[in-house]
Amino acid sequence: MAHDYLIIGAGPAGLQLAASLERDGADYVVLERGSVPGAFFTRFPRHRQLISTNKVHTGYDDPELRMRMDWNSILSDDPELLFTRYSKRYFPPADDLVRYLADFAARTGVRVRYDTTVEKVSRDADGFTVTDRAGTAWRARRLVVATGVSQPNLPDVPGIELAERYDTFDTDPESFTGQRVLIIGRGNSAFETADSLMENAAVIHVVGSGSLRLAWQTHYVGHLRAVNNNFLDSYQLKSQNALLDGRVLEIRRDGDGFSVPVSFERVDEVVKDLHYDRVIAATGFRIDTSLFDETCTPDLIVDGRFPALTPVGESANVPGLYFAGTLMQGPDFKKSTTGFIHGFRYSVRALHRALRARHHGEAWPVTELGGDPERSVDAVVTRVNRSSALWQQFAVLGDVLLVGPDGTLRYAEEVPVRHVPDAVRAGDFGETAAHAVITLEYGADHDRVDPFDVTASRKSQQDVGGLDGRYLHPVVRWYRGGEFVAEHHVTENLENEWDSEEFHRAPLRAFLTDHLGSSATSGSPAPDGTPAPDGASAPVAP
Repeated sequence: MAHDYLIIGAGPAGLQLAASLERDGADYVVLERGSVPGAFFTRFPRHRQLISTNKVHTGYDDPELRMRMDWNSILSDDPELLFTRYSKRYFPPADDLVRYLADFAARTGVRVRYDTTVEKVSRDADGFTVTDRAGTAWRARRLVVATGVSQPNLPDVPGIELAERYDTFDTDPESFTGQRVLIIGRGNSAFETADSLMENAAVIHVVGSGSLRLAWQTHYVGHLRAVNNNFLDSYQLKSQNALLDGRVLEIRRDGDGFSVPVSFERVDEVVKDLHYDRVIAATGFRIDTSLFDETCTPDLIVDGRFPALTPVGESANVPGLYFAGTLMQGPDFKKSTTGFIHGFRYSVRALHRALRARHHGEAWPVTELGGDPERSVDAVVTRVNRSSALWQQFAVLGDVLLVGPDGTLRYAEEVPVRHVPDAVRAGDFGETAAHAVITLEYGADHDRVDPFDVTASRKSQQDVGGLDGRYLHPVVRWYRGGEFVAEHHVTENLENEWDSEEFHRAPLRAFLTDHLGSSATSGSPAPDGTPAPDGASAPVAP
């Protein structure tokens, strides 16, 4: 007998989807190779401190606003199931997350089969067959893979097999005492490792190609975080550590250590042969496709690291195969928060809504607003000031204001932005003559602006020929008949409270009223309904 759904992996994403299916009374099962939920976090990060923030004291009473600052909780109707009840640390220990996920699984009653390792996945006309290590064959009409990126993403460098890997190396700093160490990689894993060794190693070099990206400038939380950048101080303040901007060409054994030629990008690819006692590869992870046979191998993107997906998370080439969690980040790689709990928890909720709509006849939830344009202003202002989904999944999830042929207004929440054109065209929200997509976004080229440079605002105003809006702010884009018409940027606000009548509501009201009352105005189509280029927005409101 085939289940409706089979989920592989009981990490945060698998538990998020399973809890929703459990609440529905759906027919599903979860297979988890570990003996506990979230087994990944029993090993990672290797130095046991999370960099997902845990802000317990926000000053907000509204639980939705509090979720904007809670990067570890899974979405739930149970007020007890919040990670903030498990740790007071801003950067908490990974073991606290393991404990939280175990309690989440127990309290929600999700159906998980632990110690069940999936070894093969195949597909036929009736669905999927998942075979585990014990030889048990599980059948399902639809398969959701929530395994995370479980394979090391090692570079194609001769001798890379001689390097110790981030996922298996001995993390005891004492074993590096007095040694010269090379760490290959430029992400948080590499710098977390470097930071842990600074008191013991004699010399530490961190090597990688391209300019180092800092999260406080790019607004991408996977770039180097301040909590891991003590190493940069030690480099610039001449403490025997260095950041090498270049490419490792080879790793060769040299006596008791290694000889590593590095091609330096800053000096026209000049190659220098450097000697190290230890080499560690901390170059990230990728999807493990070894599970899939030729009947259902998914297409991959981002140099083969992630599956190619439709806007709701279905494989682009294997119908019925879905992905949940960090594996959903490919289409928005390094642009938003889909690779992290505080982002993908909302994308998984959107996936659940899409599954209910497609396979169980439940339309995407829509609120009727009637015909008064002021209600649309109220709806937009309320949502941008309160929604944690739009806040965390900026530019990826959006609300949709829908205008029927008779002028009546409806409002749909947290729709994947790339999914909106198809959903409107298919009538998933009812008959629609025009619609607006509401998102929170950073302005154009925001990652090129130094937020601590007091002259940056004047420079950027000159660059764009208008007023600046580079920090997070609401954007409303209007479409008629599927064609992009216009966009409105709600002015920034120091405390992200967009409720001023003068600076926020009145300009928004004018924009919406103008387009709600317009005739068949149309403009240049935006490709596939994706956001058009940013226009200028007003200065920061007090």
